[in-house]
Amino acid sequence: MSKVLSQVYPSEKRISQRFKIPGATVSYRKETWLFKRKSFNEEFLPLQDLSRGGLRFVSQKRLNPGCKLCIQLSIPGERAPLTLFGQVRWSASNKTGNYPYEAGVQFNVYGEKKSQNYPGNLVKIISLEQKFAGQELDLTVPPDEYDIESS
Repeated sequence: MSKVLSQVYPSEKRISQRFKIPGATVSYRKETWLFKRKSFNEEFLPLQDLSRGGLRFVSQKRLNPGCKLCIQLSIPGERAPLTLFGQVRWSASNKTGNYPYEAGVQFNVYGEKKSQNYPGNLVKIISLEQKFAGQELDLTVPPDEYDIESS
């Protein structure tokens, strides 16, 4: 691909920067229009990365693209998890670790209407981005040595 075309059509489709949060987990519940499920389909799955517009996580179950989810994002040191709504954009086999699948979720827009995400969650994600983006994870230090500040 020529240099001009690669600038017009970059391979990275996210507008926002991806970042990792050590120890963060995802729990999800599939949303259907027939009935509202109260329990999660899977809980405490490792978060791979997060951005203002979505996240990537690994799971035991394959999720189909287009599937609507209610996500609970738990962050070490935070009192309450973030609840976000989104849609699975892609799903793939995961070649590493104990989880056979991984999925990418695009968040619904932020706003006050039904099925939109609470705008305060965007503010929280931006503060997490400022805290964790560009931070290199030191694998020589045991995970319990990381100091996670709460807001």
